[in-house]
Amino acid sequence: MKRRTLLLSVAGLPTLALAHHGWSSFDQDRPLYLEGRVSGVRWQNPHAELDLEVSPTLKVPADLASRQLPGQSAAVDGKALLAKAQVPTRKDTKWEVELAPLTRLEAWKVAEIKPGTRISVVGFGLKDEKGEPVLRAEYLFVDGKAYGLRSSPA
Repeated sequence: MKRRTLLLSVAGLPTLALAHHGWSSFDQDRPLYLEGRVSGVRWQNPHAELDLEVSPTLKVPADLASRQLPGQSAAVDGKALLAKAQVPTRKDTKWEVELAPLTRLEAWKVAEIKPGTRISVVGFGLKDEKGEPVLRAEYLFVDGKAYGLRSSPA
């Protein structure tokens, strides 16, 4: 995601900061499904980010709603999210996928994802569809494993 660099002054010393949106920027009433090939990785805090190349003919797989999901420490109705998931109405073929913080990815034992890896993800896009193609991941599917990213494993 393109972020604006801001020059701030803390105790009279200039400091760089990155502008970042809050989670309230995402449309949590409309879960989206993406799948594709990872073309870029930023394995860093505040959260890992992936650049994902998706097909312009992307479709929700027929088995999505029946996929097994792991338990999480937060109450999440994962089955309902998967059942409601749809492909984005926008036709971007490159998306930025925001994952969880590294400590949470480590708790789930998610290995660092490398460029070229095929993944699928269910999450939420920005409320303003005219903005950047960004998805906040709720569920990540890699190599046949499912990871719930809202909280730690149950």
